[in-house]
Amino acid sequence: MTRPDAPPRVVVRRGSGLRSYERALARAGFTPVAGADEAGRGACAGPLVVAAVVLPEGGRGEVPGLADSKLLTAAARERVYDEVVDRALAWTAVVVPTEEVDRLGLHVANIEGMRRALARLAVPPAYVLTDGFPVRGLAVPGLAVWKGDRVAACVAAASVVAKVTRDRIMLDLHERYPEYAFDAHKGYVTPLHRARLVAHGACPEHRRCFVTVRRVENGSRDVVITHDGVVTEDTEEVPA
Repeated sequence: MTRPDAPPRVVVRRGSGLRSYERALARAGFTPVAGADEAGRGACAGPLVVAAVVLPEGGRGEVPGLADSKLLTAAARERVYDEVVDRALAWTAVVVPTEEVDRLGLHVANIEGMRRALARLAVPPAYVLTDGFPVRGLAVPGLAVWKGDRVAACVAAASVVAKVTRDRIMLDLHERYPEYAFDAHKGYVTPLHRARLVAHGACPEHRRCFVTVRRVENGSRDVVITHDGVVTEDTEEVPA
């Protein structure tokens, strides 16, 4: 039985376009809609960045080239970023520093970052779409959408803002810590990053909640470097 105060049921058909969630919610009386997404969840170094975006209705909300940030080249992301911040009714990016990620844990830090980003929007949303993870206790209804950055325009816009913001931070960190090649891998676990981490140890920007970093700090021999600097361990690294 449906509660009398329950929001109207919203139906979104597959393949109906990147703006289909926003259009369906608008038909049900929910405008504006905010999207939230993060960048850097899987990195073992650098901050977590969470962005929230409210796009306008109509043609101005049709951002040229908009897609999931992971599907765009770096140059394309920069172009789309400029379009998003120019067109958005409101947008914000929250940087969760490394030490806070370690203190709270990755998932809690991610959800807390989404709360902060959504709370700082200059235009309060009537509905919130998040990528993958639900955010409880918001003042408005929301929905966690699987692969939301590929099916909802506002979430895709947030993914681009988060990714570009974080990449710029990692380029700045490369200037401070050039020995880790943050400009190449942006803090993610790659053979190059593992090799540099073993060679130089962890810096303050490395996340101690990650197995990769803890192994190096504990002097583990599980990570092996060959004569050409290639890491030979095949274990996939995941957050602890």
